Amino acid sequence: MTAPGALLYFEDEAPAALRLGEASGLLPQQIVQHRFPDGEIQLTLPAHLPPRVVLMRSLHQPNEKLTALLLAAPTARQLGAKHLSLVAPYLAYMRQDMAFAPGQAVSQRIVGSWLANLFDAVITVDPHLHRVATLAEAVPAHQTITLSAAPLLGNWIAKHRPGAFLLGPDSESAQWINQAAAAHGLPHAVCRKVRHGDRAVSMTLPKCDLRGQAVVLLDDVASSGHTLATAAALALAAGAASVDVAVTHALLAGDALPRIHQAGVGEFWSTDSVAHPSNVVGLAALLAQALMRSNRTR
Repeated sequence: MTAPGALLYFEDEAPAALRLGEASGLLPQQIVQHRFPDGEIQLTLPAHLPPRVVLMRSLHQPNEKLTALLLAAPTARQLGAKHLSLVAPYLAYMRQDMAFAPGQAVSQRIVGSWLANLFDAVITVDPHLHRVATLAEAVPAHQTITLSAAPLLGNWIAKHRPGAFLLGPDSESAQWINQAAAAHGLPHAVCRKVRHGDRAVSMTLPKCDLRGQAVVLLDDVASSGHTLATAAALALAAGAASVDVAVTHALLAGDALPRIHQAGVGEFWSTDSVAHPSNVVGLAALLAQALMRSNRTR
C-alpha cells in the first residue's frame, strides 16, 4: 500500500486545507512562515516529503504569496517531491492577457509561465480569463485543470431562492449563468457592460421582464463591487422584488461589500475559495475529485 501524498498549506488557510485533506485522503502538513524584521520571509517545510505533494494556496492578495511559492516549490522538490501540484482556488494575475498601452506588462503570460515552471499541475476554480480560451494557454504547465463552482452555486440558489431569475452583470458571466441555470431550469439573462476604469462601469439590462422577480446576480469575482452594485440598482429600478448576489471568489476590496448592500442587495453568498463570512458553498469535494483525476492521468 502506497503512502498518502502530502497536502502542504499555510496557517491562514488551515480550515480549508483540513477540509481538502479529509476529502482527498492527502495528509495535511503545514508550512511554517517566519517574517524577519526587514520584511523578508523564511519558510520551513516538513523535513521529509512523499513523491506526490500538493500545495494549496488561494492567491488573493497575491504578491507575498507568490514569493512564498517561489521559495516553497523548489524546497519541496529537494525534500522528496517528485510530482508537485498547485491547488489555487483563486488564481491571481489572470485579467491582463494583453498590453492595452505601450510598455504594459502582460501579467497573465508572465505569471502563468512562472507557475508552470514551478509546478507539474495547476488546479483552479473559475479563473478570470478574457481573450484566452483555456487555462493551459495562460498557464502552460504539464497539466491544468479548470473547475467551475457555478453548478454548486446554482444548487444553493435553487434551494434558497426557488424559481430565482439569474442575472449576469456582463457577457463574461454568461458561462457561469448558463451552468448554474441548467440543472434547475432557472430563467436567466446577461447584462451589457462597458468598463471605463477600475471603479467606473456603465451597464444596460437585457430585454427581459424583471417585475416581481427574485433576482440573483451571479459572477465569478466580487472585487471593487461597482459592477454588482450597478447591476443590482438597475434590476431594482426595473421592478425586481429582491436582488441577492452569488459569486465564486469574494475578494471584496475595501468598502466593496457595504457598496453592494447599499445598492439594495439582500444576501451575499460565496464559495470558500477565499475565506470570508459570506462563504456558504464548500469546494473541498470538487477539488478532491480534480486531484484524483490528476493522479490517474499523470
